[in-house]
Amino acid sequence: MLLTIDIGNTTILTGVFDGKKLMEHLSLSTDREKTADEYGILLSARINAKKIKGVVISSVVPPLLETFQKMSKQYFQLSPLVVGPNIKTGLTIKYDYPQELGADRIVNAVAVHYLYGGPAIIVDFGTATTFCALSEKGEYLGGAIAPGIGVSVEALFEKTALLPRIELIKPGRIIGKRTVESMQSGLIYGFAELVDGIVRRMNKELAKELAKEAKVIATGGWANLVAPATRTIDEVDSLLTLKGLRIISEKNRRK
Repeated sequence: MLLTIDIGNTTILTGVFDGKKLMEHLSLSTDREKTADEYGILLSARINAKKIKGVVISSVVPPLLETFQKMSKQYFQLSPLVVGPNIKTGLTIKYDYPQELGADRIVNAVAVHYLYGGPAIIVDFGTATTFCALSEKGEYLGGAIAPGIGVSVEALFEKTALLPRIELIKPGRIIGKRTVESMQSGLIYGFAELVDGIVRRMNKELAKELAKEAKVIATGGWANLVAPATRTIDEVDSLLTLKGLRIISEKNRRK
């Protein structure tokens, strides 16, 4: 079995694959202060370490990458495959500075290329909201980065004197009759319009070099909340990154 680990700024998502089948997945809060032992105990309580034959990690939190590498060796007796330079992905990266490209964006692009085909636009609703453009031939063309909806919720609470911290759920109407409802409306429908606007502009720009309009795949923690309010998202795949890690592991498996 394969253990996949995606370390994000807010959430750490892990999954266990038996071949191509995802057997289980677990979401943990990102805590830079936790030790390798603490994460190891959390994971080994859910996962039979003896059945794990490989570990693959993507990370956008450098301090925790070392923590999870240590955890993998101590608790699973395995040196993990880490997504980074010299890793086989099957993609052609057309980015001016590839070293600036987050591992999660590469992994998502791999998953979309092999599971959905292209051209495609990937919208990841994480700590940041990222947009990635992918050609039919598997060329990573670039993208856009905007604040995440969770970050925006916290900013409203922390930077204003009278607005409360709210639970982010879809309100029943656009025109809110209470402060909480008004904030929910502004955030969810505002982000829906942000997504639709950027996707339309990206499709317009891509039309110059691609033969057909891109399919739009959404992922990330807030995808299921925002996607229904959009007009451009075709499909939601919340476990896209884990699937991409599995594919990358297969491509880099030693014979």
